[in-house]
Amino acid sequence: MDNYRNMKLSIIVPVYNMNTDNRLAFCMESLLHQTVQDYEIIAVDDCSTDDSLRLLEALQAKYQTLLKVIASSVNRKQGGAKNMGLKAATGQWIGFVDSDDWVSPDMFAKLLARAEETGADVVGCDYCLTDKQSYVQGERVHINTPDQTGRLGAEQHKKLLIAPGSMVVKIYKREIFTDNDLSFPEDIFYEDNCTGPLTMLYATRFERVEEALYYYYQHDMSTVHTVSEEKCDHRLQACRLFLEECRQRGFWEQYREEIEYRFFELFYKNTLFSYMRGMKHPRLAYIRLLRREQRETFSKFAENPYYLSRTDAETKKLIGIHMKSDIVFWVYYKLLWFYRNIRNRYK
Repeated sequence: MDNYRNMKLSIIVPVYNMNTDNRLAFCMESLLHQTVQDYEIIAVDDCSTDDSLRLLEALQAKYQTLLKVIASSVNRKQGGAKNMGLKAATGQWIGFVDSDDWVSPDMFAKLLARAEETGADVVGCDYCLTDKQSYVQGERVHINTPDQTGRLGAEQHKKLLIAPGSMVVKIYKREIFTDNDLSFPEDIFYEDNCTGPLTMLYATRFERVEEALYYYYQHDMSTVHTVSEEKCDHRLQACRLFLEECRQRGFWEQYREEIEYRFFELFYKNTLFSYMRGMKHPRLAYIRLLRREQRETFSKFAENPYYLSRTDAETKKLIGIHMKSDIVFWVYYKLLWFYRNIRNRYK
């Protein structure tokens, strides 16, 4: 208990097979040299088959009071690793960092300072995209908007449901997880799609640091850059769990339209188009599954006000085709994609 009172921050890092191209080492170095005081790093090796655990243990021997390494005996995916980290965390605040990314030396000091200034229980920042391991700022990506910040009421929660923003650019008061029995889905990818919006619904004040303090590493092995049926299945499962959690936790009645749109966007739209673009041989049966479950879950999704205002005309056209016929959509989309590739090649 004394350790809990004295520790300010716990940074949880799920690790799986990252000991190549200096990725894990670069990430950990950025965390081990933060300017913030009274913090701990909890690195959870998710049953890596490379030398990730060996690297972590070597760093732990060097930074014994700062770095805690946990070795999972089975692979639980990132959600399971985060849950193990949460159970071991002693900090008053919780942060998450992906093990192939890195952060500015003063990121967590700035986020905590903003929390102390405002009384927020969640504080975030922006990130920048980069394909080089350096602290040169790449393209800045703005996460969250001013109208989502401040003391949170129903209107701000609605906006945060529609666009919660990434969890890795935020710190959370520990009580958001402990007081609300919040954890991550295990054994699937895209666990944040379920838990991320829920954390924001339980937040009472959200503030931002208007800087890009997180470096999002762009490389071919990243989860978001590789498409497989397994990963698509995991995204579908994360969305089903999100919908179930919203109903069980009493959010459904108050935020029906926002939850319906969030489900449509992540479960159906994003999965459908990433599957069609990313799979070498997309299966007709798979896009049929998406259509049927979307229709069975929310038959009138096309009347949702967020669908009407946030979905562009071409996407509406493609979805309209798909809702009428899987085979016509499949053929039309493949021809459209082929035509655009040819046109771009000869520009």
